[in-house]
Amino acid sequence: MTPEPLQVLIVDDSRIFRSAMEDALKELPGVRVVGSVWSGEKAVDFVRESPPDLVTLDLTMPGRGGLEAMDEIRRLDVSRPDRPPVGILLVSALTERGASITVEGLSRGAFDFIRKPEGPDPAANAAALRRELHDKVRLFALRRRRAAPAATPLGPAAAGPAGPAGPAGPAGRYQAVAIGSSTGGPEALTAVLPGLTRHASAPLFIVQHLPRGMTHYFAESLARKCSYRVVEASSGEQVEPRTAYVAPGGRHMVVRRHSGRASIALNDHPPENGCRPSVDVLFRSVAEAYPGSVLAIVLSGMGDDGARGLGPLKRRGAHVIAQDEATSVVWGMPGAAVATNLVDETLPLDRIGPRASSLLGAGAPP
Repeated sequence: MTPEPLQVLIVDDSRIFRSAMEDALKELPGVRVVGSVWSGEKAVDFVRESPPDLVTLDLTMPGRGGLEAMDEIRRLDVSRPDRPPVGILLVSALTERGASITVEGLSRGAFDFIRKPEGPDPAANAAALRRELHDKVRLFALRRRRAAPAATPLGPAAAGPAGPAGPAGPAGRYQAVAIGSSTGGPEALTAVLPGLTRHASAPLFIVQHLPRGMTHYFAESLARKCSYRVVEASSGEQVEPRTAYVAPGGRHMVVRRHSGRASIALNDHPPENGCRPSVDVLFRSVAEAYPGSVLAIVLSGMGDDGARGLGPLKRRGAHVIAQDEATSVVWGMPGAAVATNLVDETLPLDRIGPRASSLLGAGAPP
């Protein structure tokens, strides 16, 4: 039986850009553009009357901006528990303000984002837009089909039983936490970090796949939501307790130990798994820097980055938690981790923070 087409609403204050988006989406089989509007107010009205499956949402419009429209769409979702929530694909300009509000939108639950191409060649811009838009919409459509007939929103979940817990050792044994995430990761991290950091002091090392120029704003956003100091990592920086280090976009982050002290190093080595920064690179380094005392967490994300790094971690006694499929936006990275049979616990999102906090106990010096 042929699935129903994915219904998409385009929201942008530029008529030219809306037309370019519509042309690109019309090339995708199984996708139907059901509306094209020019403001946040019009978007909310459309969703209220005829909710689509996905909204491509410009973030910087006059009047009601993208974030405000997104929040209102989320409230409409809550009022309609009998249907899946409307997906949000953010459309961001290549500016500092665009990066900042994109990070905030991802943290509030947007599925993903695309950037507006602004190069000098219109044909190249159109090709770049088509390629990125097609990739993200295909991924959303795949997730929506897998979630049918009912979607499970990210957050507290009516999840099935968690995976078996391996031997975790006494609370306070873990001296460092290493987290890897990609698509869906900003919202997942926003949910996990407040509970994880409330009573802990162990340093956190985070690889979230984001482009260069966005991770600084991502670190600032996380800092507003948890009790740790959160920074974009700098090379040569000494690791301190109650601090979370976010790998900069476009650079690998590794942790080294010299004379008993841990420090950060950044490098521009080739991407691994198509990613730089790579979760595997981080995992290998923390396995060496903190033998037998790493708590590793793999959250929502596309691909399999992080799965290969579990081998070195487990050989040195790490404890590994993966986010479950029901609460993941994309169960690529956590699914690949689970497939290695090296994951100790597979948990819904709302249980990861409290579980990590209980394993960390009072934490430990870096």
